[in-house]
Amino acid sequence: MTIQTESIKNYNYDLSDEKIAKYPLKQRDESKLLFYNNGELKQDTFKNLPSYIPENSLLVSNNTKVIRARLEFFKETGARIEVFCLEPQNPADYNISFSQNKKCTWQCIIGNLKKWKTDKLSKEITVGDEKALLTINKIGSINEAHEIAFSWDNPNLTFSEILENTGSIPIPPYLKRNSEESDLKTYQTIYSKIKGSVAAPTAGLHFTKEVFESLKQKNIQKHEVTLHVGAGTFKPIKSEQIGDHEMHTEQFIITKNTIPPLLENLGNITAVGTTTVRTLESLYWLGVKIIENTPNFNYHINQWDAYELNGDIPVKDALIALNEKVTDSPDSYINASTAIMIVPSYSFKLIDRLITNFHQPKSTLLLLIGAFIGKEWKDVYQYALDNKFRFLSYGDSCLFYRKKIKKGA
Repeated sequence: MTIQTESIKNYNYDLSDEKIAKYPLKQRDESKLLFYNNGELKQDTFKNLPSYIPENSLLVSNNTKVIRARLEFFKETGARIEVFCLEPQNPADYNISFSQNKKCTWQCIIGNLKKWKTDKLSKEITVGDEKALLTINKIGSINEAHEIAFSWDNPNLTFSEILENTGSIPIPPYLKRNSEESDLKTYQTIYSKIKGSVAAPTAGLHFTKEVFESLKQKNIQKHEVTLHVGAGTFKPIKSEQIGDHEMHTEQFIITKNTIPPLLENLGNITAVGTTTVRTLESLYWLGVKIIENTPNFNYHINQWDAYELNGDIPVKDALIALNEKVTDSPDSYINASTAIMIVPSYSFKLIDRLITNFHQPKSTLLLLIGAFIGKEWKDVYQYALDNKFRFLSYGDSCLFYRKKIKKGA
């Protein structure tokens, strides 16, 4: 049996609602830390994280920033229509879309869609001293979402300003509550910079200035990448077999500074969160595609590329090939995307240690954990349940060392 034909039931566990943290702790780094390294299992507090990471190593985190992606509109009847912005379509570049001052198009999920019969909905908005009429128009469907055209009659306002002042933060659906003012701060890492995510890279929520200072004292370098987390991160695997699941695509950015620190620290990299893992591993496969002269190369990794391409190409060679292409580009950054699905047969290329939260049953993120530490994930998660760890986005954290593969295995 291959992993693609394996039943998702093998990656299930009993998660009761009381185990899910509805709110974060008041002090970010006071969350619990579960440490696991090839059979060694213990618990501590996140503020002591630096003592578990080797000196002179590299810590890589995702600096994406969660946008206020949920917008409310009301029909004349009073019916509420929610528009959940997922990713830009026209223009497709996040930065360019956010800077638009007349119109833009986004892929969105529509709440209460059955009540929206007409093509257009409008509402008056106020941003500081500026007023505008914001109008939305249904254009078409994109998979399970809809293409929505936004337009407004005040060129002094950008789309970024409209979202920032009229939208709400999209907290995870399993919290079963509306977003609150406190979420604007707590559902954001302290190092978030690049707007675009509709979900936080939650492994980073535990970090504080004090933790970073402690890491610095051990000469642990900090490096950042950018992947915009999509709503698909919450999508459970509903198919019986793992291979029948359609993986979501997420956008990430490659700059001329992305790859050199990785090359300098190969074999000693700690990733903060599964989104960072997806980004770094995708960089390797992009380099493989360049070396193999893949036709119509387009900076995209398909769902099963990592299992079909030549994974014997040395990591250093792949990263150098990608770095050369990026360096030769006239652009300051390159938009890339990945639908990579990391399952328990995957051979990790760049990641040696992983900081992460506890993930939902039957999720692609739990499959990634199974790939990283092996079948022992069940014992680790049971330990966490038995020892009152808090689960999911606002819950506690883990530090995993990659599973050692025995020679000849």
